[in-house]
Amino acid sequence: MFASNKMNVLVALGSNVSDDLSESLEVVERAIEILLVNSIKLSNKSQIYQTPAFPMGAGPDFINCVLAAETDLSPEELLSELHEIEASLGRVRHKRWAQRVIDIDLLSYENLVKPNEDVVNSWIEMALTEQMERTPEHMILPHPRIQDRGFVLVPMADVVPDWRHPVLGKTTVEMRDALSEGVLDEIRKYQPNN
Repeated sequence: MFASNKMNVLVALGSNVSDDLSESLEVVERAIEILLVNSIKLSNKSQIYQTPAFPMGAGPDFINCVLAAETDLSPEELLSELHEIEASLGRVRHKRWAQRVIDIDLLSYENLVKPNEDVVNSWIEMALTEQMERTPEHMILPHPRIQDRGFVLVPMADVVPDWRHPVLGKTTVEMRDALSEGVLDEIRKYQPNN
């Protein structure tokens, strides 16, 4: 019997297209629809969360969620597809961490460490000021900011609480619980206005 060529992936989606969170939610839902048609088979989807823009003051609140999925695309093909979906929905990359129509990040691909553990560690340990100025020259997996971001870890805990970071060795829940209460208090389940 042949092994499946499906690879497990984690994908984070966010939008702060406007002050109207329902508009941001529509963009995230549209991105998920496109992903399901073109790139992935959904295993699990987190709840939708409302989170402040990062860094503080970078725009309106975000709508965020995380998908656990399977794909038969390579990491490079999937990342290219994510960028194409972002562009099709109107994302223009002016500067890092600016207000954006849609942001789709490949968090993990079958626990692959890419390009190698030293490079991943250098990005994990990089000072925030340097992170804001530099853009990786190549794909880095797992995403080097997972452990720092409540807006990723809280929805990740919905879908893969026991996922273990292949470099840091900590689970999703352990990384989430290591964040400050202040960070976690800012992340709320999205409640549409009635």
